Amino acid sequence: MSESRGRLRGADLLARALDRAGLRTVFTLSGNHIMPVFDAALGTGLRLIHTRHEAAAVHMADAWARLRGECGVALVTGGAGHTNAVAALPTAEAAESPVLLLSGHAPLTELGRGAFQELRQAEMAAPVTKASWTAGSAEELGHEVAKAVRIARSGRPGPVHLSLPVDLLEAEVADRPELWPDPAAFAPEPRGLARSDLQALLALLHAAARPLILAGPTLCQAPAGDVLSRLTRSTGLPAVGMESPRGINDPSLGAFAEVLKRADLVVLLGKPHDFTIRFGEAPFVDPGCRFAVIDPDPRLIDRVRREKGERLVLAAQADALPSAEAIIEAAGAQIRDDGGWCDEVAAALSFRPESWATQGPSAPGRVHPAELCRALTSVLLRRPDAVLCCDGGEIGQWPQTIRRDGLRVINGVAGSIGAGVPFAAGARAATGAPVIAVMGDGAFGFHLTEFDTAIRYGLPMVVVVGNDATWNAEHQIQLRTYGPDRAHGCELLPTRYDRVVEALGGHGEHVTEAADLGPALERALASGRPACINVVLDRVPAPVIRRAG
Repeated sequence: MSESRGRLRGADLLARALDRAGLRTVFTLSGNHIMPVFDAALGTGLRLIHTRHEAAAVHMADAWARLRGECGVALVTGGAGHTNAVAALPTAEAAESPVLLLSGHAPLTELGRGAFQELRQAEMAAPVTKASWTAGSAEELGHEVAKAVRIARSGRPGPVHLSLPVDLLEAEVADRPELWPDPAAFAPEPRGLARSDLQALLALLHAAARPLILAGPTLCQAPAGDVLSRLTRSTGLPAVGMESPRGINDPSLGAFAEVLKRADLVVLLGKPHDFTIRFGEAPFVDPGCRFAVIDPDPRLIDRVRREKGERLVLAAQADALPSAEAIIEAAGAQIRDDGGWCDEVAAALSFRPESWATQGPSAPGRVHPAELCRALTSVLLRRPDAVLCCDGGEIGQWPQTIRRDGLRVINGVAGSIGAGVPFAAGARAATGAPVIAVMGDGAFGFHLTEFDTAIRYGLPMVVVVGNDATWNAEHQIQLRTYGPDRAHGCELLPTRYDRVVEALGGHGEHVTEAADLGPALERALASGRPACINVVLDRVPAPVIRRAG
């Protein structure tokens, strides 16, 4: 039943509200509590992409949101379906990704009575979302969804959770205009930078000898466009995006840690003051360095105030993107004479060891990650519209070094692994462009059955699995910390993952020599199917970039 004599169910109201708002792609996994929504989707413009695991649905919605700037929508059932999905929320939260998690829920009329899959779902999701609550009225479901999307996209973007009691989804209400939220109700509430704060910031930047503008994940992602490069051009000052759990040692930032030590002013433009900048402490940051913070979250501003005291010389509550645009407009086209500081930072960011150009494997029948990067670079140069996804503990750091600009989705500040396959599927759904994901064999095991999802929904993508038959990040920790004699428990089988994907209906390639990588990538892309390239990889650590002297 979708409609009867001017009446509709709560599920119809929910589905049509999403449709009217243009949020038509929904990543989902079915279950008892949300079957009314599946039924209500019929006759709407909603496209349900039915996954194999609830966490994968959230990861796909996360990739969609990062690449399109829209709210990604995941729909899961209650109970264990919800708990599976919640596990993926920390990745989206740390990446500042606006994701709406809609979870089915036990009926309101049965709460406290031992209802099927009764859990305190909103409380579970609250620590890893911007807001989390349970709907209380069928008539308000449209407005509840609009509120959730607005919160997810406002300020620092991030995930929001809304639980949907099944009795509200099944309840009938009379259709009337006030049930439907205005399109503007879904829009974010922007907060610009006050003119006085803008002028104070420009004065600080002008007076500093070696300032750095550090931006958080929001300004690193596709919807922000080239704002950071425009910020550098307009001010003549280095603007650096940071979105990796490796922080100042992110290999895609080259020798950035060396220039951070010399900065005398650090501007945190939507960039949290946290472990990624080593808490701004010596010897990673000069003890005399001053800080300015522009952030939509007053709690993060207070954190800098507690940490830095009098060294905090400017604190402004404002959104990162409009603040960056305001700085660009105020700076105009005047390039600041900075004595070469901007060039020095640019040289540090672009530095890569010369050895990478010729580095080979430690033994025949294996591929070194540097060789993998060389092959990927060649392929990506011919496809500038392609999306690069990076996942895994050690191998995922290598391909990040070859692309700081352009479309990419990485595991992000949360440092989680395993999202690479759903990231790739979500990226393909979001863009329609070629997608290449690189991940480790440990990470690949989390969601390899999402190849089934990609095949069912016609989402061709290429996943390169660096197969070193180990949980290598942890293995490297054991080697560094305890020594090779105490390295144990991290081994995996040298599984032919390409054959697993072939069995699911995809395209498979097996590579043991670097010379075969480029042709394998081209064949996988040309296949028009979800593809896995199983690369027998050298067991080496992630790159650590340091310049001699």
